[in-house]
Amino acid sequence: MTNLLITGGRVIDPASGRDGVADVLVLDGRITAIETSSAASAEARQGVSEIRQIDATGLIVSPGFIDPHVSLREPGYEEDESTASGTAAALAGGFTAIAAQTDTSPVLDNRSAAEFVRLQADRARNCRVYPLGAITKQHKGEELAEIGQLVQAGAVGFSDARHPVANSEVMRRALEYTRMFHRPVLHFAMVPELAEGGVMHEGFQSTRLGLRGIPAAAQDIMTGRDIALAELTGGRVHIMCVTTRDSVSRIRHARAIGTSVSCDVAPHHLLLTDEVMERFDTMYKFNPPLRTRDHLEALISGLKDGTITAISADHQPRAIEKKQVELDAAPFGSSGLETALGVCVRALIDPGYLTWPELIARLTVGPASVLGLPHGTLAIGQLADITLIDPAVRWTVDATRFKSAGRNTPFHGMTLTGQVAATIVAGEVRWQRE
Repeated sequence: MTNLLITGGRVIDPASGRDGVADVLVLDGRITAIETSSAASAEARQGVSEIRQIDATGLIVSPGFIDPHVSLREPGYEEDESTASGTAAALAGGFTAIAAQTDTSPVLDNRSAAEFVRLQADRARNCRVYPLGAITKQHKGEELAEIGQLVQAGAVGFSDARHPVANSEVMRRALEYTRMFHRPVLHFAMVPELAEGGVMHEGFQSTRLGLRGIPAAAQDIMTGRDIALAELTGGRVHIMCVTTRDSVSRIRHARAIGTSVSCDVAPHHLLLTDEVMERFDTMYKFNPPLRTRDHLEALISGLKDGTITAISADHQPRAIEKKQVELDAAPFGSSGLETALGVCVRALIDPGYLTWPELIARLTVGPASVLGLPHGTLAIGQLADITLIDPAVRWTVDATRFKSAGRNTPFHGMTLTGQVAATIVAGEVRWQRE
């Protein structure tokens, strides 16, 4: 059923500035009316024979969340995740649309690979999936992928996932070429030589623990280069998972003078610092790494002033046996889709750093603008991609119950506030909390 009446919820739509209790009417999968009185709602749905009513009293009615880069791992690494399990996790986390990363085997660097992602997503029939295309063939950073063909296959942006494009001439050509198709380059800004062999942030804690560090300069230098190339070419560059104070400052300045640069941040970088690495727990091994309190505070400031326009779960699922090894040998990342909202509430809402409309903007209209997607809003006539949020419920993270095949999370056993109650795609309730 794609006819819905969602009643009594706090409707927050940052794209239109709406924030207030209202009823939302969905007919034939599209938002038809948002009314502040029950009488007006009844009048709007006159003549509609079948309609499902959802009581959203005490809930927040938000546009569906959007994630600009999600690793689905299929094809090639189905032991970590599949399109079906990854998109099911997205729904459970409130995400109605995601962009699929290119870190598959074979790499998503040609038309048939992009079409495979779309086909698998259609079969899964969970959330919307938009493929990203690789910047370079096989992520080698040497030769551009078939950019034009990937655009024809539906690529909404270009990324070499966790493989930085170290060659500045190749990156320049990528920005020039993608500009022709009005697509962004989503780049993992990291100088490979400075980061090689590192397992955590380089600083006092890494020295104390005797662990190889990844300096903040590794991200700062590459961010500065990417900004310079965006200025040179007029292309659009998006820095994935910004983590450092200086990178935020450089992006803030570049945006102020009109450079086409944007960035996102991951929830774990807003809540955890490198101090947790004293546990030598591989679940805390991220790239970029967890950094110090001053960097974390700079990220929060960047979110508050609009320098950081998007929040990404940075979903990096891994088969649990891959994480149950020595710290040096363990892969980076965590399964983040299903904990993203709760962690953001704990890191940003509970301390009063952001309001609910500000947080929802970074999860909806912000990512939509990065990728140029027609989502992230509750505007009349739009497809009804909606997330219902229970802002007050307390719940405990249980990784064994994840929809994702990746159970690798540093938040297992943590009690969080705020949880997705239901996820609606095109007017159809695709996921609902038990």
